[in-house]
Amino acid sequence: MSPAQKPTVEGRQLIRAMWRLIRPYWTSLDAKSSLLLLGISIALQFGGVYASVLISDAQRDVGNALGARDLPGFSHGVAYMIAFMLLGVVVPSYGEWVTQRIRVRWRRWFTGHYITRWIGPHAYCQGELHRGQLDNPDVRIAEDVRDFVSSALGLSLIMLGSVVTLVSFGAMLWNLSSAWAIPIAGKTTQIPGLMLWIAVGFAIFSMWITNLVGRKLIPLNFDRIRVEADFRYGLVRYRDKVEAVALSHGEAVERLGAVGRFQRVVENFHELIRAQRNLTILTQSLGQANSLVPLAVAGLAYFADLVPLGIIAQTRYAYGQFAGGLAWFVNAYQEIARWRANIERLTSFSDAMDTAQREFESGGIATLRAEPERIQLIDLQVEAPRGKLLLDQLNASLRPGEHVAIAGERGSGRTTLIRALAGIWPFGSGRIEQPARDRIFFLSRQPYLPIGSLRAAVSYPSASGAFSDERIEAALRTFGLEALATRLDDDEPWEQKLSGHEQQRLALARVLLHKPDWIVFDEAMSDLDEAMEARVYEVLAQQLPNAAVLSVTGRPAALEHLPRRWTLHESVGGHVALEAT
Repeated sequence: MSPAQKPTVEGRQLIRAMWRLIRPYWTSLDAKSSLLLLGISIALQFGGVYASVLISDAQRDVGNALGARDLPGFSHGVAYMIAFMLLGVVVPSYGEWVTQRIRVRWRRWFTGHYITRWIGPHAYCQGELHRGQLDNPDVRIAEDVRDFVSSALGLSLIMLGSVVTLVSFGAMLWNLSSAWAIPIAGKTTQIPGLMLWIAVGFAIFSMWITNLVGRKLIPLNFDRIRVEADFRYGLVRYRDKVEAVALSHGEAVERLGAVGRFQRVVENFHELIRAQRNLTILTQSLGQANSLVPLAVAGLAYFADLVPLGIIAQTRYAYGQFAGGLAWFVNAYQEIARWRANIERLTSFSDAMDTAQREFESGGIATLRAEPERIQLIDLQVEAPRGKLLLDQLNASLRPGEHVAIAGERGSGRTTLIRALAGIWPFGSGRIEQPARDRIFFLSRQPYLPIGSLRAAVSYPSASGAFSDERIEAALRTFGLEALATRLDDDEPWEQKLSGHEQQRLALARVLLHKPDWIVFDEAMSDLDEAMEARVYEVLAQQLPNAAVLSVTGRPAALEHLPRRWTLHESVGGHVALEAT
């Protein structure tokens, strides 16, 4: 496996990236209710710490009662301790419940925010131009957002609780050990706040060595998310293309690919668990050593009859709480490492989408509303994203009711021209004047069939209930799909159930349902025979006589129904030009 990717967001950049991810939600309207819940959660955090302080006082009273053999005092101390322990259980539990509600609200908003940014007109360019930074956008939206929100709330609230714990029990430790006289080498030495300084020193050492041992986890967690997503995507892709693989007898290659992708998961996992093992050994050792420190130091004072047993018990508990607050970084290091990876992935995802959107909006091709209505190309030049000229000086027009074929050799740029007309390829210059986008219907060679019922598939891009059963059944019958008319509510993987020519005919049925004024075909009937393609143009002329048709096709039978031509051909200089006839 290649070395783990090193983090690129560190120091101040990490803080800025974290704030950039957090700020949109907490400045939104949805955050008002969450701020109230956050206030309640913080109050409950404080309540949990206060319960711990009360438990500490109860332990002191129980210890003193034991030392004095005071049975009534011991009974009262135990009763109070039980009550405070119950409080220490109930308050944090409700605090976690409130935090989970905030987490759900934040994740719902955050996921919607990224879905809106990703699923839009810029998505095609984003994927084409920034494929490396946009690997597995589905995982980034589903899992990285979930983990980022969970860790952001969990870590911040735990850190807040740790700060309150440090303040509460730090003051207690200082008071308890401020006048301790410790016998060392036959002499009695007094160090104000001795146990507090010991806890701080041990915590600083623990944080330093934990970061030294555990920092490898950050790039490993970044790679873990990526390789897991690649493996999962490969399996989903095989499921979606299982028929094509079976027809090609490509199962052996698919198995090798799946095993290879999973091997990268295994290699990453081995590296990750080795790093986690080393960190766990370290943190467990530090925890065990830290639990012995208050006993060793306080024991010296106790056996010298300098402090009573109750103070020893309270000191040990207070030291444990204070040290636990200081050890927040040590104990949370693995989650911090995962969170760092989430921040990196979401930041790079946002950066790639922002960059693609800027490139898209500054692409150069102006798209304007045409008055009177028509589709017109005016001095249109289409370029590659980095400036290479693809189509040069295109001038042509399509008026209502006209049927025009886009002719040319494969690779001449016919599909690129369709993308420019659809508004998903803005790179170049010149103008495209056209009607409102919702009155133009584009069909590509490979139709998209959404997940869900057949009714949803044939109604797309409209909602599932947009058309009556009678209209759907009539449209299906027109293109020889009457056998599907009884299965409108069947929920199947239709992309696998229907053959290529059935999918194209189903997409043509959508045209009859939506009745657009402008229809653009990009080899949308390539899987149909010539007779069926000619039949489609006849149906369109009968049922949608006023609709204009622009079609990428070269079949003679189809060209009889497309009297005008936009012909793409190589011009002087090696560029592709357009001749309209």
